Amino acid sequence: MAGVNKVIIVGNLGIDPEVRTLENGAKLARLRIATSETYMSKDGQRVEQTEWHNVVLWRGLADIAERYLAKGKQAYIEGKLKTRSWKDQEGNDRYVTEIVADNLQLLGRPGTGESRESSGQKPGGVSEPVGSTAQPRANAGGGSKDEDDLPF
Repeated sequence: MAGVNKVIIVGNLGIDPEVRTLENGAKLARLRIATSETYMSKDGQRVEQTEWHNVVLWRGLADIAERYLAKGKQAYIEGKLKTRSWKDQEGNDRYVTEIVADNLQLLGRPGTGESRESSGQKPGGVSEPVGSTAQPRANAGGGSKDEDDLPF
C-alpha cells in the first residue's frame, strides 16, 4: 500500500513572495507562511504558538503568487512535504523541509486590502483542485442560497 503525503495549511505570509525564473524558463516562488494556534496553559493563561512553513510554488502558481500575494496576506495551501539536502560552504550537511504546493487559494475579504482572487475557487466558495497552469478568477463573494445543497 502506498503512503499519503498531503499537507493543508491556512496562514499569513511573513514576507513578500521570493520569485525567480530559472534558466529553463520555469518560474519558482518561495513563501514563508505562519500558522498559529491558541490554547490555555495549565495555569489558565492564553498561549499563542506560531509555526513557520516554507512553501514552494511552480510555474502558474508562482505567477499567481507574484501578482496577488504580499506580506500579511492570507492563503490556503495544499501540497506535499519534500525534504531537500545540500552541503554548505563549510561542507556540513544541511536539510530543509518544504511544502511543494499544488493548490493555492487567496483568502481575505474585499475592502480589507486582502484579495479574493483564487486559483480554482468558484463563486459561492466552492473550490476545485488546480495544477500549475491555473489562472486566478475573482470570487463572486458570499455564498449562493443553494450552498446548503452541496454534496459535502
